[in-house]
Amino acid sequence: MRPPSYKAVVDEYAAAIRSGALPAGTRLPTHRALARERRIALATATRVYAELGAAGLVVGEQGRGTFVRVRSGYDGIEPSRALPVPRVADLSFNQPLAPGQGDLLRQALRALATSGDAEALLRQHPPGGHRHDRAVVATYLLDRGVDTAPENVLLTSGAQQALDCVLRTLTRPGDVFAVDALSYPGIKLLAAAHGLDPAPVPVTPAGPDLDALDRLCRARPVRAVYTIPTVHNPLGWVLDRTQRERLVAIAAEHDCTLIEDGTYAFLEAAPPPPLHALAPDRTCYVAGLSKNVAPGLRFGFAVLPDRHLRAATTQLRAAAWGAPGLTTALATGWLADGTVARLEQQRRADAAARQALARTALAGLDVTAHPSSYIQWLTLEPHQRPDQVAALLATEGILISTADAFATTPHHHPNAVRLALATPPLDRLPEALHRLRSTIESIAP
Repeated sequence: MRPPSYKAVVDEYAAAIRSGALPAGTRLPTHRALARERRIALATATRVYAELGAAGLVVGEQGRGTFVRVRSGYDGIEPSRALPVPRVADLSFNQPLAPGQGDLLRQALRALATSGDAEALLRQHPPGGHRHDRAVVATYLLDRGVDTAPENVLLTSGAQQALDCVLRTLTRPGDVFAVDALSYPGIKLLAAAHGLDPAPVPVTPAGPDLDALDRLCRARPVRAVYTIPTVHNPLGWVLDRTQRERLVAIAAEHDCTLIEDGTYAFLEAAPPPPLHALAPDRTCYVAGLSKNVAPGLRFGFAVLPDRHLRAATTQLRAAAWGAPGLTTALATGWLADGTVARLEQQRRADAAARQALARTALAGLDVTAHPSSYIQWLTLEPHQRPDQVAALLATEGILISTADAFATTPHHHPNAVRLALATPPLDRLPEALHRLRSTIESIAP
């Protein structure tokens, strides 16, 4: 029987990984074992794994071997987004990881295993977390300008669960809540799940149209206002102090609660005071560690006024109780020892470097972005449709997000796409962006 060719081996492994026959985390044979098993040269075996790695299907860990990579949900959970060719770059999700974070995790897990009562990590924590863990988060939030007592912090499994808990607490089906006309897609999912009536607020290059928000609140019974004042997703703005004070004044006049999303706020080195600092009795502050530490570390938190705490704790208990003990120990340990602060500093530098690369690669195109964020909003020419651009890029192995994912208006979505810059390796980002530009410019009027 003729030995399988090099390409056949690559295709066989790729098919097994994409189908799930080789699940994420599976350890693959060593290069020598693969060469022996498939009767190919050692150099050829090395090339097989190199191609699989370039396609984003496997990852090599020095001294440990080669493993099937944990991939984006677009590979299976949403088959319509599966790519017809090997993946070149995922510009649809921000899933940042810094070099060496695997070693950092191993060190932290070893420390947890050898310190104190390890069995305590397996016991059920109270809804919202133990007080000492909430105190660690409260101390961390001081550097963000959020001054709160530990009792007002609830720990959750990620910022999305924190948002879910806050919305369950503040609203009932049919309630109206204000949201930017372009905003974080997760808030749309929650609104639909809870039967809420999202009222879009027009956006400007500098922030939401606050006059329009005021008119909306006069015309309709707005229960809450969801806002991202610092490093907005997807438009990157940072509201100045005057805008923040006006937003707080509108909420006070119309008796609305502000839901402040601080997920990307760490990327702005010197932001104005958060809304929570201006109106702590009227603001619920939500954030997590997915963007500043690791996307797989599902640890978030919500800061709530006293009057909402009991109801929020009940909602959290009913939904999923909160963050698991092991995750909490890992997260609070990194918060307390300065690891999170160091990673945030690295992220800011990394995001600024990626923005600089993107500005060069896309110079002359209509791009809106914060100078040190992981997001770019690219407005297309009238003859370039977002869905057409996304489909063409998929044939190039590049994933992007179209404007409809972020639009809270039912019709007339912007002719734009969002680029998430955090996931591709930094040295491969320029090539991906040049290919993206070339594909967009190939679309004739």
